[in-house]
Amino acid sequence: MFETLTGRLNEVFDRLRRRGRLSETDIDAGLREIRLALLEADVHFGVVKALIGRVRERALGAELSRALSPGQQVVKIVQDELILTLGEAVPLHLTGPRPRVIMLVGLQGSGKTTAAGKLARLLKSSGERVLLVAADPYRPAAVQQLQQLGGRLDIPVESDPQLNPVDLARAAREKAALGGFGVVILDTAGRSQLDAELMDELRRVASATMPVETLLVLDAMTGQEAVNIAQGFRDDMPLTGLILSKMDGDARGGAAISIRAVTGVPVKFIGTGEKLDALEKYDPARLASRILGMGDVIGLIERAEGLLDEQEARAGAEKVMRGSFNLEDWLQQMKQVRKLGSMSQILDMLPGQLGQAARQASPGALDKGLKVSESIIQSMTGQERRSPELLNASRRRRIAAGSGTSVQEVNHLLKQFRETQKLMKVMQNSGRGSLENLFR
Repeated sequence: MFETLTGRLNEVFDRLRRRGRLSETDIDAGLREIRLALLEADVHFGVVKALIGRVRERALGAELSRALSPGQQVVKIVQDELILTLGEAVPLHLTGPRPRVIMLVGLQGSGKTTAAGKLARLLKSSGERVLLVAADPYRPAAVQQLQQLGGRLDIPVESDPQLNPVDLARAAREKAALGGFGVVILDTAGRSQLDAELMDELRRVASATMPVETLLVLDAMTGQEAVNIAQGFRDDMPLTGLILSKMDGDARGGAAISIRAVTGVPVKFIGTGEKLDALEKYDPARLASRILGMGDVIGLIERAEGLLDEQEARAGAEKVMRGSFNLEDWLQQMKQVRKLGSMSQILDMLPGQLGQAARQASPGALDKGLKVSESIIQSMTGQERRSPELLNASRRRRIAAGSGTSVQEVNHLLKQFRETQKLMKVMQNSGRGSLENLFR
């Protein structure tokens, strides 16, 4: 997310931090580079001008902190003003009589159907009974796509090729009321561009179902076009929020920074991947931290809480602390980590050098390394996993052949494992090798 922009900003910040004192010339030079980086990332020029103006005014003012160096203070000011530009977090409005209807609108190709599945999964995980409605009879396979998503989530999907979208939406709402559903999500029709026919149909669907939320799904990768589309929808119908899809991309994604300031419509969710769990509630402070390369540890913790088996993770940690951690346990830990998403996404949410390492790694290299390690361990027998000391030269050749790797790669993995064991012994000997200290 924002890899190029984050890299450019960090270069500027590093230079500012290295200076003991900052002159007005230093600040202006740094702000020129920040302005250029934001414009190249497709942030709206008016938003960039206002943001840089506020940062300059504060940076040249009397805002001094004994705890921060001048360079650090500039970074803090940029962070504050970026959060202000991103707007406030606005939760879903799920109050009133059930069922509460959420209508998703947007152009074709924006990721609307996938967003419907992601949102349904998120609401189901919070205890809601959800009904999905395939109200897009025009796009080929749109109904089938939503039905497949519903099947994977064990969420019913309402569709009827004999009914037009307005009558289908009305009938689905009535069915949901009788069936005890708490939320109805309408996946409405889109077009390749805004037109009067599309907007008229959407207004009639809204009139028939009285949605508590009308969310516009936008492809963040379309840059300033996403801002223009949002303005077009906002002018024709009452939007309550935005869902920015494909935020895991890089090019032109900076338009997401300016969309709240330009349109006045709050962003409620961001899509960070193709998987159904890759939907995050919009949090300006956390997003600003990720843009500036400061990570999002809170987001990583929330992702882990929702996806990882706490009992299994704790049992693995206890084995590590006791020094009884073997390759079988290591394999289980790898599978746990894989649940969180790609390794580059995970490391990108960490602050400091780990986050920077994720942005410098070649695409897919981290995930490929993890898959290779899993393949090697899975090619071992159960006895070999539990007792790695049995792995002599002939066994290593057999494992390399079975995993499609080389003996050198097998040796490298075993070396990593031995180094991990040594580290755990050092922690134990230093008095920090207890589970309580690990999670403290």
